[in-house]
Amino acid sequence: MVESDDGSPRARIIDAALELLARDGQDAVSTRAVSAAAGVQPPTLYRFFGDKDGLLDAVAAKGFSDYLATKTASPHSDDPVRDLRAGWDVHVEFGLANPALFLLMYGRPRTGAASPAGAEAFRVLAGHIERIAEAGRLRVAEGLAASLVHASGSGVTLSLIATPEDERDPALSVAAREAVIAAISTDPPAGREPGPVSAAAALRTSLPRIDALTTGENALMAEWLDRITR
Repeated sequence: MVESDDGSPRARIIDAALELLARDGQDAVSTRAVSAAAGVQPPTLYRFFGDKDGLLDAVAAKGFSDYLATKTASPHSDDPVRDLRAGWDVHVEFGLANPALFLLMYGRPRTGAASPAGAEAFRVLAGHIERIAEAGRLRVAEGLAASLVHASGSGVTLSLIATPEDERDPALSVAAREAVIAAISTDPPAGREPGPVSAAAALRTSLPRIDALTTGENALMAEWLDRITR
């Protein structure tokens, strides 16, 4: 994981928690142990994070930030489906390299809205899906496609983490990835027009940038296009 460099007590606490998490798992991340490792008194930790759940949320947010740094490091290619495949593989590799953190990020029950960093991670995925739609290669609505990829990729990674390393089958991730991609996308048009669902998905993606329609017409068009892509 990327270590914080501002040297503040808050940053030291998060870094200490990340180190304990990586070394000994989530049960080791107690407020007392983290305070001692960070060289602060427990009241300081409570002042920044409120309680242990607040600390774990902050650690998960830092994990998401580090994860996003890996996902956005590579530029887009000219094939959005290829980029989605690469993003899936980065997601799985990150989880297997950081199992305790991944379990905290994706396996810990959380009520309410996702953390800002978690929402940003999903936004990056949604960007991949949007590029597929703009290319006329999306079979289903963007929201459904993004949710399906997110749930499937995270589920596969959690399953692999739960499997002893010497028993993991790398073909699982590949098979799941290709099944999901086949479910949400089409092959390149290759000189022919995309089918009606793909064309509707592409137009739905571009609709917010079309200013030739009134507000009512835009809403009606969105309703029609959503109906086609369901």
